[in-house]
Amino acid sequence: MSVRRRNRVQVSGRAGAPVLVLAHGFGCDQHLWRLVVPTLERDFTVVLFDHVGAGGSDLSAWSRERYSTLDGYVDDVLELCRELDLGPVTFVGHSVSAMMGVLAAVREPALFRGLVLLAPSPCFIDDPATGYRGGFSAEDIDELLESLDSNYLGWSGAMAPVVMGNPDRPELGEELTARFCATDPVIARVFARVTFLSDNRDDLAGVTVPTLVAQCSDDAIAPPEVGDFVHARIKDSRLVTLTATGHCPQLSAPEETAEAIGAFAGTLA
Repeated sequence: MSVRRRNRVQVSGRAGAPVLVLAHGFGCDQHLWRLVVPTLERDFTVVLFDHVGAGGSDLSAWSRERYSTLDGYVDDVLELCRELDLGPVTFVGHSVSAMMGVLAAVREPALFRGLVLLAPSPCFIDDPATGYRGGFSAEDIDELLESLDSNYLGWSGAMAPVVMGNPDRPELGEELTARFCATDPVIARVFARVTFLSDNRDDLAGVTVPTLVAQCSDDAIAPPEVGDFVHARIKDSRLVTLTATGHCPQLSAPEETAEAIGAFAGTLA
């Protein structure tokens, strides 16, 4: 199957310009990038895609075996980069996709000009033994997954506003709820376990490409300590704390988010 068809790949912007590959997080699709794309298209070739199982991807390509770990998604990212053959790219990964970018860049660094890790989390679960704070206890995650299993639509309606934050702008939470609810519940349950149970803290030290860690000032899903941890573990990475709040700054603060991405990627050209 063509990667372009499988992942509904869309390419826009300036032909021949440095390439940005924008990767969405759990329960979303490429549409969540729509507010930052017009700004980025002025100076970059912009590549959008849907993870298999999300948005307009080819659902026939999904299997529990391939996508029960991050490795299946990482394989897809590397295949996409090779098939497009646009040269080294700057990979912009939001939330769980940030760790997909980390793993892909560790595996094949020559494919990447740089990484932008937007609201990243290498591990959502607190680790009291090491002092690591991921934002959730193991019990929190167990309850979250149990709720998702028993009533996915109800979970989506309750969880999406928490993820989005910005309670004074309820339309943002409503949009994310609609995205969550549009995902096949079986696929969502598998992807949720991949998202919330993965632990990639030890992989961060293997990143050798230039990296920007962009965290939000107030994020219930990935608190500032997480961004600090990622920055400390990736050698020579840069850290920026956006004034944006919530876990989806590409929706809540698109101008600031696009500026941070473009400023960093522009230094790599």
